[in-house]
Amino acid sequence: MMLFASGVNFGFRRTIPHMAGIGAGFFSLLIGVGLGLGALLHTMPLVYTVLKFAGGAYLVWIAWKIASSRSLSEGRSSAAPMSFVSAAAFQWVNPKAWVMAVTAMATYTNPELYLASVLIVGLAFAVVNLPSVSTWAGFGSALRKWLSDPVRLKWFNITMAVLLVASLWPMLK
Repeated sequence: MMLFASGVNFGFRRTIPHMAGIGAGFFSLLIGVGLGLGALLHTMPLVYTVLKFAGGAYLVWIAWKIASSRSLSEGRSSAAPMSFVSAAAFQWVNPKAWVMAVTAMATYTNPELYLASVLIVGLAFAVVNLPSVSTWAGFGSALRKWLSDPVRLKWFNITMAVLLVASLWPMLK
């Protein structure tokens, strides 16, 4: 949803660093979890709880920024899409990314060829990531013209923000 909203508000080209940052950040998270950081979550539940609420708070802040964006021209001048570094770093506090990384490593790694399988899982996710994030940003970018009407854009941004916050519900239960 964040990439969809970024595609609408900033266009596909200006969203590329955000897309690349997600790919690099999630790849590094997958490798980190594969090399043992996932075990930290199992042995220290408080770390997971802190991570979950910090990530949730950050997503609520992003939702607020999306909901309060006023116009497409505002996106060109005063606001900016998420940078490569911000998007990559966000993966490390995104509880949904952690759940996916831990699940992927637990499901798809082979204990006999563990390091090789960690790398293969990371590379497989990286290959799938690019078309996935490009699709979200591309659909958003394709709606830019239709959403150039300020009323439509306002309600689109509010809807995207509400959906982003709603996506936290399963994680916070």
